[in-house]
Amino acid sequence: MERPDPDELLDKLQREEAREQRGRLKIFFGASAGVGKTFAMLQAARKLSEEGTDVVVGVLETHGRDETARLLEGLEVLPQKSVDYRGRVLREFDLDGMLARKPAVALIDELAHANVPGTRHLKRWQDVHELLDAGIDVYTTLNVQHLERLNDVVGQITGIRVWETVPDRIFDLADEVKLVDLPPDELLERMREGKVYMAAQAERAVRNFFRKGNLIALRELALRRTADRVDAQMREYRADQSISHVWQARERLLVAVGPGPEGVALVRAGARLAANLRADWLAVHVETPAILRQSPVRRESTYAALKLAQELGAETLTLDGADAATTLLAYAQMRNVSKLVVGASGARRWWTARTPLHEQMMRLARGVDVVLIGPAAGDAVADRRVVRGDWRGWFESAPELGLVGGPWRAYAWAVGICGTVSLAAAQLVSFLDLANIAMLYLLGVIVAAMRLGRGPGVLASFLSVVAFDFFFVPPKMSLSVSDTQYLLTFTVMLTVALVISHLTTSLRFQARLATWRERRTGAVYAMARELAAALTTPQIVEIGSRHVREVFQARVALLLPDSQGSVRQPIENARSETLPAHIDTDVARWVYDRQQAAGRGTNTLPASDAYYLPLRAPMRTRGVLVVAPTPQGGGAIGTPDQQRLLDTFAAQIALALERVHYVEIAQDALVTMESERLRNSLLSAISHDLRTPLTSIVGFASMLSRNAETPGPLRIDLVEAIHEEAQRMTGLVTNLLDMAKLQAGGVPLNRQWQMLEEVVGTSLRACRRSLAGHIVTTRLPADLPLLRFDAVLLERLFTNLLENAAKYSPAGSHIEIAARVHGDEVEVSVSDDGPGLPTGMEGRIFEKFMRGEKESAKPGIGLGLAICRAIVEAHGGRIHATNVPDGQGARFIFTLPVETPPMAPEGVDGPEGVNTDGPDMMPASRTTAPEDMAVMPADEPQTPRTPDVDTTREHE
Repeated sequence: MERPDPDELLDKLQREEAREQRGRLKIFFGASAGVGKTFAMLQAARKLSEEGTDVVVGVLETHGRDETARLLEGLEVLPQKSVDYRGRVLREFDLDGMLARKPAVALIDELAHANVPGTRHLKRWQDVHELLDAGIDVYTTLNVQHLERLNDVVGQITGIRVWETVPDRIFDLADEVKLVDLPPDELLERMREGKVYMAAQAERAVRNFFRKGNLIALRELALRRTADRVDAQMREYRADQSISHVWQARERLLVAVGPGPEGVALVRAGARLAANLRADWLAVHVETPAILRQSPVRRESTYAALKLAQELGAETLTLDGADAATTLLAYAQMRNVSKLVVGASGARRWWTARTPLHEQMMRLARGVDVVLIGPAAGDAVADRRVVRGDWRGWFESAPELGLVGGPWRAYAWAVGICGTVSLAAAQLVSFLDLANIAMLYLLGVIVAAMRLGRGPGVLASFLSVVAFDFFFVPPKMSLSVSDTQYLLTFTVMLTVALVISHLTTSLRFQARLATWRERRTGAVYAMARELAAALTTPQIVEIGSRHVREVFQARVALLLPDSQGSVRQPIENARSETLPAHIDTDVARWVYDRQQAAGRGTNTLPASDAYYLPLRAPMRTRGVLVVAPTPQGGGAIGTPDQQRLLDTFAAQIALALERVHYVEIAQDALVTMESERLRNSLLSAISHDLRTPLTSIVGFASMLSRNAETPGPLRIDLVEAIHEEAQRMTGLVTNLLDMAKLQAGGVPLNRQWQMLEEVVGTSLRACRRSLAGHIVTTRLPADLPLLRFDAVLLERLFTNLLENAAKYSPAGSHIEIAARVHGDEVEVSVSDDGPGLPTGMEGRIFEKFMRGEKESAKPGIGLGLAICRAIVEAHGGRIHATNVPDGQGARFIFTLPVETPPMAPEGVDGPEGVNTDGPDMMPASRTTAPEDMAVMPADEPQTPRTPDVDTTREHE
């Protein structure tokens, strides 16, 4: 055994995990009705029930068979629901009831049954699929004639076409298939005994469907289909066990789906061939200008064939090209296709010189096998029926080709153009030769073909030749020709007119088609560009809804999931008339949970007025797009082009929603990371800076407690040391509280008219211990005006700046406090002659927890300067830091606004004419402060004011 491939192992594990979450499907498979499938299913169900398994019968048909009805005894039967259909009440399987009951095993008879319109799903196999997704095991029955891939083969054998079919992928996905076989003779005997149908019905069945030859052929099909499935299981086991390399080079088939009813048969033939070869396959349709001009009837048959191919497991695609053969071959070469499956279109018709597609493919194909599929019986009749309807459909679609007003009015316009040209030529006949008159008629043909379309152009060609002969060729007023040379003139004129009409119409049609495709591409680009710039979910909802609404001329809504993962009503970002009249949130929730489209044009709730499309993104489904077509938009969105365009729009919207979602997550993550960083910085700084004073306090207190007889001077020193360390801790805590209050806006400003010198003095006294050993110089001019500020906060500002200068400058260095009036501001600076600020830190030094030295051993948590900035900005000023230009040192500069103080009332004296006892004033010696603010005692002496001289003090 070889070493297994890791990718294959991962794929196997993923498949096994998905299989464990889903319910198990067991199909009782037979060649025809009456072989005992339902009987065998009930026997297996009774055995499970006796073993203690929860078994519920969802729907089961006994067809009047007593032995089958007896097996139902003792089993729980789920009541069926009533469905009103065209005035009649019909009974159907209750899917919601079974999901709510949620047994271990559900019995669902007749897998291929078609549900009554108005129920959730068109087919019963879709109900079974939903039960499996819910984790419920299902037992069901199926006949071979109901397999989609074998449907036309069974029709050819029996002469009866079965319309209720099941996609082969459902059969292949079954966990277990039990073949219930009965020889044809025994089945016919059961028919005669009335064990399958009633007597009269059984007699008709034996003469038609249940002929012995038919039963033998159906039995062979059932055996072969079961054998193919067993062989596939064997190959899967060998691949999983890495026994040998299987499928060294896989075959890939391409089925060329053309217009007409033969496309469905061609798709089924391609599906059978792909299954026999175990190959991937594609169903491709090329839309040429000729096909686009065909009737809606023929084009709808093409769309039906492509939809069938998708259900049978093919990859479907619609290509655009001028020539179908070259486009198909180029695509086949690009996809490494080994076989081309083409329908044989029969003999070439006498009225056209176009080579059939299969002949072109056989002539042009190089290195690709071309498989021809002949038309099935009855296709010729159907083709003639479609061709007859083709003319009616062509007339109905004539306005789309550019006809004026409608088909018959366009032909009337063509007649009018020929008449106008004839009248004009009659007036000019004496001045022009007959050749020039013929040119006038050709000009009319060009105008008719350009403005009215192909049909009116052809009519104008014939009318022009007839009018030219009747009115202007001798003998006039007669269709007879005296000169046989005019016959050549008529022939050439008619040929030229027809060619001109054809070329003009084709070019015009291709130009319109190119314009439409350009608009479609432009719409996708425009929406993608706007979505790329969208930053919020409401913006994406508005942009996506607007573009889908404009392109499809439909009512649009976007349903997004809430925090519980359930879709909700659309965001009201648009006018009510732009939203669908009724949005079924139950359908939207089903689409969101199942990630499958539903509603109009699908197999799930097709009677709905709206189309529900999941917004699938790479990581998960982001919502549901609801589109309700309007008559102005054509009333339908079922064509492949429209489906692909709508899928593209949905994918773009889903990607934009996912992008915004993860942008929000990234932003939250950044905020969390930043908060964590700040928290760590705070804890680190606090743990370091509080530990030192706490250690000192504990040590000094221990010395006092152990030495009761400590001498008086030593005791005083220890008490002062404890007091200093406590004050240091108080400063740290005060900074933290101040920063928190300032950030939260919780510190009200008590602004009063005061002198700056007083605050400088109180700050110097508060910092006398920090400034010990430094020379402090104050330069405060005598003409400094009164300023309106909060004295407590401004004292905190000066205290932090002075402590910062003392901390980062050596002992014996100079610290200078200066102020000056600069315009309508007072500019205050605190300078030192220390090492200065690191390069690039001038602006960042005011951020929280930012310190001038990365690994500084100096105490502090980096909040002092941040508090300074908050205080200055709260007073309407600015603060910045710079290095001293003419030497070492740092300088911190802040500004305070200068305002006009109120005038003192008459008869009241005060400093410089200001009333110090008024409502807006307070005494120079402030005694009150906001809570938690450290203030020097009011009874301490104030710093004397020296108006015109510099004062130098040395703090020892």
